Amino acid sequence: MASASSTSAKNLFVDSKRRLGERVHVNVNNLASICRQVLRGSQSADLLVKAARNMALQDATLDSTWDNAQKLGVLVTHLTYQQEAIERSVSALPEIKEQVQAMQR
Repeated sequence: MASASSTSAKNLFVDSKRRLGERVHVNVNNLASICRQVLRGSQSADLLVKAARNMALQDATLDSTWDNAQKLGVLVTHLTYQQEAIERSVSALPEIKEQVQAMQR
């Protein structure tokens, strides 16, 4: 009887040892899976940080472009005034020419 119970105890020990090994294997696999997920998450966070940084850089470029467009608008207005002044001066040239000719006579 002692041998039957010792054999039974040995079988239980071997079975427990086998199940413990399986559980350790499953836990190691689960830990590896968690590590992969954390790594993917950190890569996603890095990508988000890069995207936010790039967007901030684009925001500064957009502001600069907007300022330049407004300056160009002011330049167009001034050039229009200058063109109108030149056109008025050109239209007055024939009259001035007549006055110069009259003074020379």
